[in-house]
Amino acid sequence: MSLNKPCFYTLLATLGALCAFFASCTKLAGWGVLLWSSENPAVPSGTVAPVYIKSNINQAWVVGIPEEYRAGDSNAPDKFEIPLKQMEVFSAKSAALKRAEEFAQLAITYGEALQDGLPLRDGPDNNARRVYRLRLGEVIKLLAKTEGTPAISSTGEPLPGDWYQALTRDGTIGYCFSYRLRLFEYSGGELDIVQRTAEEQGEDAELSATLAKTWLPESYGAMIANNKIDLDMLSQHWGFYPGQDTGKARLFLKELETDKIIDKTFSYTSIQPNGVRAWRFDGASLQMQLRSDSMLAVQYTENGGALRTFLFVTLPKDINDIIFQENALRSGLFTRIYNRGPLFSSANYGSLTLNRNGSFLWSGFDLLIPHIIPASAQGTGKVAMRLYLDSSLENRYAGAFTLQFNGGKGADVDFLYNFENQGLRIEYIPKSCIDEVTVVRRDTSPTIVYFFNGGAAPSHNADEVLIIEE
Repeated sequence: MSLNKPCFYTLLATLGALCAFFASCTKLAGWGVLLWSSENPAVPSGTVAPVYIKSNINQAWVVGIPEEYRAGDSNAPDKFEIPLKQMEVFSAKSAALKRAEEFAQLAITYGEALQDGLPLRDGPDNNARRVYRLRLGEVIKLLAKTEGTPAISSTGEPLPGDWYQALTRDGTIGYCFSYRLRLFEYSGGELDIVQRTAEEQGEDAELSATLAKTWLPESYGAMIANNKIDLDMLSQHWGFYPGQDTGKARLFLKELETDKIIDKTFSYTSIQPNGVRAWRFDGASLQMQLRSDSMLAVQYTENGGALRTFLFVTLPKDINDIIFQENALRSGLFTRIYNRGPLFSSANYGSLTLNRNGSFLWSGFDLLIPHIIPASAQGTGKVAMRLYLDSSLENRYAGAFTLQFNGGKGADVDFLYNFENQGLRIEYIPKSCIDEVTVVRRDTSPTIVYFFNGGAAPSHNADEVLIIEE
């Protein structure tokens, strides 16, 4: 049977494509080092394997299965796919072998997040930009141990652990501190089986997860929920610290009702189960129970026999992130006021000059001494954007701030403020009108100061960074 020319050329093109495909499957594209262990076939990370094809459609490498990891069936596939970001590829086998040697110490070491929202950052520093948030129980591949800025607990003490460069399953690379990671080894196969086995072998997985969390006073939860952050409170490092690495648990908080500081340390020998989601600290009159995944009740017995109970919570965000975001918000509020001046003047109350770094200079405020500004106050200080407005005041004022005068304790004076067409209006707020960090009402006989815009003050350092809180 003869073929007409169109059919003949079609057949030739098909044969050519098949030849090109099979040629590409036999000709090496390079050599790769597996970064993430394969489930099927079970090939451990750190393995060097030949790479044949890069599939942009599947976003995967077509890789040869080393002989020692084949099933033994002569008819079984000799190649498999691995996601692009789970393998490093080199043009020469010698380069791949060198990389595998460097990687050998951590080749099959993985980490499981013991905290929901545990961050991966773009550098080994708790202040570095967050690039990924891990879910509770999510697994990452540790790529390298690296030097970094020591991670500090809320008490100001260094946390035990190391910084690691890590890879998520979807290919994100970042840095994570190991304090809230459970490290384990995985060399291929079903990953969830490996995790379950590790948990079964562990003494108490739920206890480990509880000890790894940061427990802060219950009031912090309300603070975050209401979006009214008291940085002074956050900076005090209140909380419950089980001290699993030291054998000393610490309870450190302020009772809001009495304003009394409680700072107790309990020495213990071990932590043992004491009921459902509850544990006792052997050797101490201390116990704890999970009320929920994010709430912990801590109890201890006082010398007189009274049982005290305090509630602590975990926050949906890292406390350092909350502080950073709050400082950024306050800086923005101050900038709005600064941009309206920065020099303001009043016929009766002198001149007020704001500086880019959040400091101020106020001269001529004698008429406000001593009923508003104490006589000890100097004319310099810092502007603190620490106050919030009650909903009943939000439509009448732009905000509130505190002028922290140099001159000793008690020299902080609070004001409501609003912008006028030609300047700034401030209104004195007595402490009795403030509930924690919220201005709840005006003074019954308010003192109001009108400042007029006095023109732009010269700046000797135009590049000075704006900082509201130290």
